[in-house]
Amino acid sequence: MVFFSADHPLTQALTEREYTEPTAVQTAVLEPAATDRDLLVSAQTGSGKTVAYGLAIANTLLGSAARLEPASEPLALIVTPTRELALQVQRELSWLYKYAGGHVVSCVGGMDPRAERRMLAQGAHIVVGTPGRLRDHLERGGLTTSKLKAVVLDEADEMLDLGFREDLEFILEATPQERRTLLFSATLPKSIVTMAKRYQRDAWRIAVSAGPQGHADIEYRAIRVAPNEVEHAVVNVLRFVESPTALVFCNTRDSVRHLQAILLERGFSAVALSGELGQNERNQAMQALRDGRARVCVATDVAARGIDLPNLGLVIHAELPQNAETLQHRSGRTGRAGRKGVSVLLVLLSRRRRAEQMLQTAGVHAIWGGTPSADDIHKLDQERLLQSPFVTEELSEDDLALAKALLAERSPEDIAAALVRMYRSQLPAAEDVFDPGTTSFEPREPRERRETHGEKANGLPGQSVWFRLNIGRQKNADPRWLIPMICRQGKITKQEIGKIRIFERETRFEIDALVAEKFTAAVNQVERTDVRIEPLGDNPAEGDTGEPRTGKRRSDNANKPVDKPRWKAKPDGRPKKKKAE
Repeated sequence: MVFFSADHPLTQALTEREYTEPTAVQTAVLEPAATDRDLLVSAQTGSGKTVAYGLAIANTLLGSAARLEPASEPLALIVTPTRELALQVQRELSWLYKYAGGHVVSCVGGMDPRAERRMLAQGAHIVVGTPGRLRDHLERGGLTTSKLKAVVLDEADEMLDLGFREDLEFILEATPQERRTLLFSATLPKSIVTMAKRYQRDAWRIAVSAGPQGHADIEYRAIRVAPNEVEHAVVNVLRFVESPTALVFCNTRDSVRHLQAILLERGFSAVALSGELGQNERNQAMQALRDGRARVCVATDVAARGIDLPNLGLVIHAELPQNAETLQHRSGRTGRAGRKGVSVLLVLLSRRRRAEQMLQTAGVHAIWGGTPSADDIHKLDQERLLQSPFVTEELSEDDLALAKALLAERSPEDIAAALVRMYRSQLPAAEDVFDPGTTSFEPREPRERRETHGEKANGLPGQSVWFRLNIGRQKNADPRWLIPMICRQGKITKQEIGKIRIFERETRFEIDALVAEKFTAAVNQVERTDVRIEPLGDNPAEGDTGEPRTGKRRSDNANKPVDKPRWKAKPDGRPKKKKAE
C-alpha cells in the first residue's frame, strides 16, 4: 500500500502491519480532489474507515515534516458514538502514527475523568472520545481546541440516533472555524446532510458502494425458525459455522441475559454486552473475547456499536433488527479487512415478509434454508476431526512410543473411539430442531376469518385433519390464546389452522392436511403435560364431551342451557358480572 513516499512515517507503519491493498474508501479520501478539503463520506462499517481518515488528515497534521512536534494542545479531534469504538480508534491511530511520534489520548464515559485530564495536560496530538465526555472536558477547561486542524465525526448517523446532536453541535461550535471537518457515516439521512451543510465548507462528497449484494465479504443466510426453537437454532448455527468469535444480537437486555444463560448451560464460553453493565464489566468481557477465553458475545445493538472483535466470522440475528440500517451495522461487525464473514438471520414464520422487505431495502441477497440439523453437525464434526491437528500434525518420538504402548493394550478401534469421545467432549451438543419447511412460507390466497361464539367459522379450503386439546370452557379456553399456543407447539402459522370448536372440557381444531404430519411430529416433541394435543381423526363429532359454545352455556350432564350468570375477571382481579346468556 503506497500512499506516501517510501520513507514517510505512515508508510513505515503500514508496511509493518502488512497492509498491501488499500480499500475503496482509503483510496477515495486521498484522491487529489479530496486533498485538504472537508469530506462527507458514506461507507459501510468494516470498510477501513479508521485508517482512511487517519491517512486523510496526515498531511494536515504533518505538512512536510517527517515527525510531529512535541505534543501540547490537540491537533485533531475524533468523535465516536461509543466507548468501544473510541478505544478501538485510539489503538488504530496509535500504531498508524507510531513513527510520526503521534500521541493519541482517549476520553470516554466510564473512565476516570481526572486521569484523562492529567493525560490531556501532558499533551496529545490526537484526542479520541465520545460526545458527552468530550463536551464535559471542554466545559471544565481540560480540553483546549485553539490549535485544532481537523475534526472527524465517525459513525455520525449512529451518534444522531443515540441523541448526541446537542453535544456534537456544542463541540463543533467550540472548534476553530478554519478546521477541516471530515464526516463519516454508513448512511446519509437528511439529518446528516443538514449537519454537513451547517458545519462543513465546500465538502467533497464520497460514496463508497458496497455493491449489489451489500458488503462483498459477507454471506447472508436467512433461516426458518419455529417460534419456540430460536435458542436451539442459535446453538446449532454456532456449532455449524466454524468461527473463532461469534456475535449474537438480541433486541432487549432481558433477551441478552436469557440467551447468554442458555449458551453457558449448553457449554459455550459466552459473555454478554448490554447497557446495564458497568465499564469494568464491559472491559472484562471484551478482553475475554480478545484473548480467546470467550468465543460468543451476546449483545444489544447499542452495546455492540463500534466494537471490533478479532477473527469475528459469524453474526447471528437472534431477533430481527428494527430496520435495514441496523441490519447493515450489525452485519458489518464481520467481513472486515478483507476477511470473509457470515450473517445469519433467524426468521420466525410470522416475520418472513418483514425479513424479505428488510433484505431488499438493504440491497442484500440472502440464502434461505432451515436450521442446521444435528445430523448435519455430526457429519461436519467428523470432517473437522479428520482435519484436526490431533490427526494431521507430525508425531514426536514420545507420541509414537505412547501410541505403541496403547496398541499393545487396546485395539485400534478402542483407541479411535477414545479419540472421538475426547474430541466430542470439548464440543457443545447439537440440538434436535424442527424445520417448518417451505410450505409455511408460501403465500396463500387471502380468505376472511372470523370467530363466532368460540368457533372459527371458516374452514380450510382443502383437506384437513382434526386434533383435540385437553382444555375447554372450564379452563377459559379462547381462540385469542389458543391459536398462538397451537402455532408454537405445532410450529405452524395461523393460516394453517381451520375451525376451532370449544367444548366444556376439550377443544377441537382442524389443521391443513399438507402440514398435519409435521404438526404431529412437532407436538409429540413437546415435553409439557398440562396441555396435550392429540389426533382426533376426520370426524370432529365423534366422542363429543358437550356441545360447542353457541351462545348458551351447557352443563356437563344435561343439554339444557344454564341460566346462571357468567363471571369474568377484571384486570385488577375483581370479578365482573356479565348478563345471563
